[in-house]
Amino acid sequence: MLRLLTIEFHKLKYNSASKVLTLIYFGLLTCIALIAAIRFDIGPIKFHLAEMGIFNFPYIWHFNTYIASILKFFLLLVIVSMMANEYSYKTLKQNLIDGLSKKEFILSKFYTVIAFAAISTIFVFLVSLILGLCYSDYTEFGIITSGLQYLFAFFLKLVCFFSMGLFFGILIKRSAFAVGAIVVWFIAENIFRGYLYWSYKNEESTSEIVAQIMQFLPLEAMSNLIKEPGSKLGAVKTFANQMGETFTKSYAVDFSTILIVAVWTFIFVYLSFTLLKKRDL
Repeated sequence: MLRLLTIEFHKLKYNSASKVLTLIYFGLLTCIALIAAIRFDIGPIKFHLAEMGIFNFPYIWHFNTYIASILKFFLLLVIVSMMANEYSYKTLKQNLIDGLSKKEFILSKFYTVIAFAAISTIFVFLVSLILGLCYSDYTEFGIITSGLQYLFAFFLKLVCFFSMGLFFGILIKRSAFAVGAIVVWFIAENIFRGYLYWSYKNEESTSEIVAQIMQFLPLEAMSNLIKEPGSKLGAVKTFANQMGETFTKSYAVDFSTILIVAVWTFIFVYLSFTLLKKRDL
């Protein structure tokens, strides 16, 4: 494993575009801390995000992993370009000539995917921990550790998403088109969602039926791992209650969703290997 990772990081070391995208990604993750500085006062109206509780434990784990997962597209570009460069610079063929098997080649890419996801998760953990210790009203050990399941969900979400990028990178061989294919997939899932709403429009529980079907699609499953945290915030719930609205949404990281995402990860990696194995290089 270490040998395969060393090979991949050696390639990335000399790829300027990948280094720039990686620095931008981790730079933006660090900028989550700047949210604490958002403050403005307009007469009697005082707005300070840090005082609204977004950095309170355990809510911060949910909020920061959700925000950080939006930025995953920067590392997706690194993963896709990493695969596209193998074809452009003929390094894939050279690696195979030098004795690397196709299975080892795919494993080297998958280990890189896991490494990027793990480093991102540790980075978000450290940023969140520091912000929480600085701004949280609750710093008891039990409260701090009660929301760590969102970090696992974040890690799994990145692994699956990058595995999807790896598959399309091998399938299409061009980074721009591979990213475009993922965007098309996203659009297709939403079109399918609209079709389901139209098909079940006469049912009493249309939304539930659509959600039950959509949960098995890859991008939707990844999205379901970490649901939006905005409506979970205490200030939002208080405002909603004053308006006569109540939230009954579940924000838990469901085991069924974890299983679906894990299966899709396996499918993307297996298809990548199968495609590479059958392709004449």
